[in-house]
Amino acid sequence: MARISPLVILPPLVFAALAGLFLWGMGRDDPQSLPSTMIGRETPAVPQTTLPGKEQLTDELLRQPGVKLVNFWASWCPPCRAEHPTLMELSKDMPVYGIDLKDPEANAIEFLEKDGDPYHALATDPKGRGAIDWGVSAPPETFIINGEGEILYRFAGPMVREDYTNRFLPELEKALAAEE
Repeated sequence: MARISPLVILPPLVFAALAGLFLWGMGRDDPQSLPSTMIGRETPAVPQTTLPGKEQLTDELLRQPGVKLVNFWASWCPPCRAEHPTLMELSKDMPVYGIDLKDPEANAIEFLEKDGDPYHALATDPKGRGAIDWGVSAPPETFIINGEGEILYRFAGPMVREDYTNRFLPELEKALAAEE
């Protein structure tokens, strides 16, 4: 009687395990999203630097009543530029705060002067330490914050087109309804 070597069975077993893992991954709700450990937690401290002539974003501003947004951005970031008109519109109806990430000061100032400044207050994060504390992987990332300074939602990527209307707006509407 011939014995089957375990080495013959190993490749099909490894293939079946990988196929199962890939199948599970494709069935997730949003395979592009990274879960945030910050949801439901108090906002981390914000960097205590800003651009010349801009109001300094403070931790106290994030704890004032009402829903607000915190947007991590940079002038060198093409997706940040793509979402900029959305932020300009949102800032007409609610406080939008910005944290400029790893950006030369002159470039950030030029960007805001040329394209408009949607930020009610601003912080700069030249070394990216604040972004690490917030769990930001890359700009743009936008957080919905409630009146107690609690993070309700994290949106990674530019707020444009279907992503904005299908993913971000429902979360913003939910946060606004909860504050009423």
